[in-house]
Amino acid sequence: MYPYEIFGLTAIIDSFGERSMKLEAFAETGSEEAVLLESIDAGRLPRHIAVIMDGNGRWAGLRKLPRAAGHRTGIDSVRDIVESCRKLGIEALTLYAFSTENWKRPKLEVRTLMRLLKEYIRREMRNVHENNIRFQSIGRIHELDESVREELRRFTELTGQNTGMTLNIALNYSGRAELTDAVNRILSEYRSGDQSDVTEEKISNSLYTAGLPDPDLLIRTSGEIRISNFLLWQIAYSEIYVTPTLWPDFRRKHLLEAIATYQLRDRRYGGI
Repeated sequence: MYPYEIFGLTAIIDSFGERSMKLEAFAETGSEEAVLLESIDAGRLPRHIAVIMDGNGRWAGLRKLPRAAGHRTGIDSVRDIVESCRKLGIEALTLYAFSTENWKRPKLEVRTLMRLLKEYIRREMRNVHENNIRFQSIGRIHELDESVREELRRFTELTGQNTGMTLNIALNYSGRAELTDAVNRILSEYRSGDQSDVTEEKISNSLYTAGLPDPDLLIRTSGEIRISNFLLWQIAYSEIYVTPTLWPDFRRKHLLEAIATYQLRDRRYGGI
């Protein structure tokens, strides 16, 4: 038997996969979170969780607030989910923050989003680093404003040697653009002399997420039933969980609900 730390719980998992959990400092006995934790098998957690963070604008609209208020409150959700995934022992977390299509939004909103991104980085950089999280940004980062790129560079360099969870923030991201960039990268290697066959492995190694496992669980908030051009290659066998909860309201309890539902799925990968 060996100890498995999860959310301030000590889980003991024996060779038969049985476990017992002792609540220490995470959830009040009998609370929703405590009940959810008891239902989750610590040995079958998703390695990689991807999240389409949707509903900031609607959250603000329902409260008759400017859209920026929704984006700002959404940062609190980011903080909570990053911390929760780290404590769970999730290997990688990918958050869809800004798509290539989001440039179509009003310029003021785009500027606000970029300003909030920089604020998040400055406020959370030290905490992320101290928690051994490795930060990465994925997407066409070179097209972002220099001030944004500089903050991303500092964050990436500071946490680059960390060995815990990988936190990917998808910025100026598009699944089709990622595949296009991967094809061009392979063509460049071909012209340079690597004329080996193109394989699935070669394509995976040319994506922004190279070196990470594909997402086991894709979460979308706000109830929309679409994947919005996100990780098109990587989510081929992901379990998809859609919740009506708007992103600014999405917290640890909702993450645990998603994981509990994920563990009820029978993942056959095309088999029987």
